[in-house]
Amino acid sequence: MARTPFVCGNWKLHKTVAESLDLATAIKNSVAPIRDVEVAVAPVFTALHAVGKRLEGSTVALAAQDCFWEDQGAWTGEVSVRLLVDLGVKYVIVGHSERRQHFGETDASVNHKAQAILRHGLRPILCVGETLAEREAGETFGRIAAQLAAGLVGFSPEMLNETVLAYEPVWAIGTGKVATTQQAEEVHAFIRAQLRERWPTTADHVRIQYGGSVKPDNAAGLLSQPNIDGALVGGASLKSDDFLGIVKYRLSK
Repeated sequence: MARTPFVCGNWKLHKTVAESLDLATAIKNSVAPIRDVEVAVAPVFTALHAVGKRLEGSTVALAAQDCFWEDQGAWTGEVSVRLLVDLGVKYVIVGHSERRQHFGETDASVNHKAQAILRHGLRPILCVGETLAEREAGETFGRIAAQLAAGLVGFSPEMLNETVLAYEPVWAIGTGKVATTQQAEEVHAFIRAQLRERWPTTADHVRIQYGGSVKPDNAAGLLSQPNIDGALVGGASLKSDDFLGIVKYRLSK
C-alpha cells in the first residue's frame, strides 16, 4: 500500500513570531521542489496566524500543537478547533507525551480532542508511546494497545482514514536516544495490526509517523521501514537545514 510520507515539525515552545516567520520562510523555500513527501510545521499558538499567512500558496501545511474539544464557552486559556479552522490549520497534534506527562492529558481527553478535530474537517496527529519504565518492564505493546483502544473510541473507518498516528517512545524524546530501526518498525507494525483488527479495510491507508530524536543522519533508516510513514520532528525542526535533511531522506539512502 503506497502511503505518502508525512514529516511534521513540532516547534514546541520555541520561536517568537519574527523567528517563526524566518524559519517558516526558509522551510517553505527549501521544500518547494519536493513533491513526494508531505510537510507541515506546528509553531506556537501566538505565531500560527502569521506563519499561516507566510505559508499561503506553498506546499507546507500548518499544524497546531494542541486544542480543546469545546467550540466556545467559559474555558479560560483554551483554544478551540473552531478557532484553528479560522487560521487555516490543517493538522492538530493531540496526546503528545509532554502533554500527557506534564499537563494531565488522558486517553479520554485525547479522544475528545481528536473527535472535535475531525468534526471540524481538520486532521488529528494522535500520539502514542511508552515510557522507559514500561519498555523495560515489557509493557510496550500493552500500553500502546490501551492508548489506541481508548484514543480511537467511536471512530468510523472514514474518521480513521483522516487521522495520522505518531509513535513516540517517551524515552527517546529530547534525550538523544533513538529507537533502533528494528524497535521502531516492530511497534509500527504492531500498531497497524491493531488497526486491522478493528478497521480491516482502512488500516493500510493510515499513516504512522515516528517521533523521537529524528535527525538527518537517522531519518533514512527509520523512514525506509515498511510501516513507518514519516516523522514527527522536535528539535531538528528548529533549523531549516536539519529539517530539510529529514524531508529529503530518500536522497540520503
